[in-house]
Amino acid sequence: MTRARRHMLTALGAVLMTSTVQRSAAAEGAYDQRLSELERTGRVFGLHALTVTRGGRMVFEHYGVGADESWGRSLGEVTFDRTVLHDLRSVTKSVVGWLYGIALAQGKVPAPETTLSSLFPQYADLWHQPDREKLTVAHVLTMTLGTDWDELTIPYGDPRNSENAMEAAPDRIRFVLDRRIIRAPGEAWSYNGGATTLLGRLIAQGTGETLHAFARRALFDRMDFGASEWSVSTDGHERAASGLRLLPRDMSKIGRLVLTGGVWNEKQVVPAEWVTRATTAMVRLPDGRGYGYHWYTGAFPGGTHPPLPWIGAIGWGGQRLYVVPKFDLVVGINCGNYRRPGTEQSAVGMAIVTDVVLPAFG
Repeated sequence: MTRARRHMLTALGAVLMTSTVQRSAAAEGAYDQRLSELERTGRVFGLHALTVTRGGRMVFEHYGVGADESWGRSLGEVTFDRTVLHDLRSVTKSVVGWLYGIALAQGKVPAPETTLSSLFPQYADLWHQPDREKLTVAHVLTMTLGTDWDELTIPYGDPRNSENAMEAAPDRIRFVLDRRIIRAPGEAWSYNGGATTLLGRLIAQGTGETLHAFARRALFDRMDFGASEWSVSTDGHERAASGLRLLPRDMSKIGRLVLTGGVWNEKQVVPAEWVTRATTAMVRLPDGRGYGYHWYTGAFPGGTHPPLPWIGAIGWGGQRLYVVPKFDLVVGINCGNYRRPGTEQSAVGMAIVTDVVLPAFG
């Protein structure tokens, strides 16, 4: 290559790099402006972290300051950045969904069609009750157990809330399996953190590791995660339904696996077949959303355009992980709105996506 051609290519590279930086700065400015307007008008509040990645590359991230908690324990006022952990709450459930698929491929956990009675024989006194012997791992994965469980109408923190009652029980597994069956298994979806508790226990039993240790070895470390924490219940086992804390950028990586079929940096981290099954709606929720194996499906309203499909994970307090296949996009949201009604939490997440992120894509 001649010296003149090297100089020309170097100059061209400098121009392209400057152009890319300018476009990136302009995009970030637009994101910031739209976000600031929503916060000023009160449509967005309690926002701690926002990450937007496209094609696996970070295109925008924002960090705030606010009061935070770790599974209900106050952390006071926190200044967030990319090095600060945040509760995932029930986004944890979708992480457990990935972990179950990994463990299944390794032959460490039972297949979805396996009955629960064969997996928990120590609770033999429960299995003679009508319909209970029909319960399978698939019912657990899709939250269609049909048992009496209420986390949605009774606030968290109230001892009558089923998750709080489970945490207070001397034997969490017995508490979950002993709930009264009020509809036929598989008939309808009902939000149930106890289901994820069962999955976490099956993973721990099958792998011979704690749930967090298996997650680090089989998933987090393979994807170059930073620090992580997983709160532990009084029985010494992790709170599989809601106890995980990750860095915001690492939560975004969990969503990226939806778009790559479980591949990260050319490594098959989660089996591709499991990713497809987990993110395919197997049951419909009352509001029209779908639910697979611990992952939701839905669509953003399109206005004058068709609705825009998404796949995602949802956690209390405003934790949201939205994957938009059409744009190869992952949006991660962490908020501290634990004391706000669920409708307000959802409205904040929807406003961020529809009014801040999606306008960048027309």
